Amino acid sequence: MSPASTGASTIVGADASVPTPDARVSPGGPGYRRMSFALFLAGVATFALLYSTQALLPLISGEFGVAASDASWTVAAATGGLALFVLPMSALSERFGRRAVMTASLAVAVTLGLLVPLAPSLGVLIALRALQGAALAGLPASATAYLAEEVSPKALVTAIGLFVAGNSVGGMSGRVITGWVAQEWGWRIAVGVIGVIAVACAVAFRLLLPAPKHFKAGSLRPRVLARTVRGHLSDPLLCRLYAIGALFMTVFGGVYTVIGYRLTEAPFSLPQGIIGSIFLVYLVGTVSASTAGRLVGRLGRRGALYAAGGTTTAGLLLSLADSLPLVLAGLVLITAGFFAGHAVASSAVSKTATHGRAQASALYQSAYYIGSSAGSTVGAIAFHAGGWAGTVGVGLLAVLGVVTITVFGTRAARLQRRELATAA
Repeated sequence: MSPASTGASTIVGADASVPTPDARVSPGGPGYRRMSFALFLAGVATFALLYSTQALLPLISGEFGVAASDASWTVAAATGGLALFVLPMSALSERFGRRAVMTASLAVAVTLGLLVPLAPSLGVLIALRALQGAALAGLPASATAYLAEEVSPKALVTAIGLFVAGNSVGGMSGRVITGWVAQEWGWRIAVGVIGVIAVACAVAFRLLLPAPKHFKAGSLRPRVLARTVRGHLSDPLLCRLYAIGALFMTVFGGVYTVIGYRLTEAPFSLPQGIIGSIFLVYLVGTVSASTAGRLVGRLGRRGALYAAGGTTTAGLLLSLADSLPLVLAGLVLITAGFFAGHAVASSAVSKTATHGRAQASALYQSAYYIGSSAGSTVGAIAFHAGGWAGTVGVGLLAVLGVVTITVFGTRAARLQRRELATAA
């Protein structure tokens, strides 16, 4: 999509940083599987570390004697730290390279992951988690920018979908493992185990990820960065995609922060190990994210977003039942809808941005994780005030926002087509 059609600004010389499509890696080509698996492992490590305390919030509340809204800050601080630092880290990746920044980010994050279990108080735990989130900020935007530069355009949605699938596997395995380990040895040992797993993923990532062939070093000058950011924020399509990512993540963050508290209460009263196993539904997200490309091919980008929003809404409503099978079915639909919507929106950002892809992706990731922090905090407050129905209400409002923005985008596209037809 050209700058004229998207509203994105252009920078002199930007075309030089865009490689010829035929020169990029494609499925079946040399290095594609190695590249995909390396970034899959990076996604596993990122989400496993980022949400390592989410399934353990009831135990953390019990040890420190705090409410759900207080314990939820161990999640919100991590995602908030990532949201604040993702743009600066993306600027570093433009100057020093995607692979270098991703490697350094993972190294710092896994080191902090080994310190988190030693936190003597809730305040220290939250501080360590905020630092860990800030360190992880070098992964998401750099990874999508790396793929946009190294993978052929036709395979980009699929490649980013595999990275997002790694996110879902990391989120799932982290929660399942911590649930069962914590049931036997407590939440501190459980978080430590995740730290060790993340170390292994980080080492394998660095050994497997191919050196970039199409990266062109950019400038760290504040004026250049500010001009690039202004250009992205002046693009209506990119701004809509940023808002959609934030709203989808508001739903997801709220639901999965609070679900552990709901399932420990009557009528479910489940033990910690079983609650952790509930997160196996993340496997659904792995499938929906990796097949997002086919969904876009059949329905178009906006059609895929409508389908994702409708699926998420159905899951939220189904989860209101006081029946464990129905709650699980609701979580399956919420997870499938969220990961599909996220994969579609994030890949659309990479396709739309014609320059400063790391910054474009960083702005998306910033909005996305602001949505996670907001969902975790507001969802917990709503649960405290109105129970699970309050959390679901927050989620439904967020999905309504996704649908409203998508409808607006559909109408804007139709109007643009009519104007072009009239001009012709």
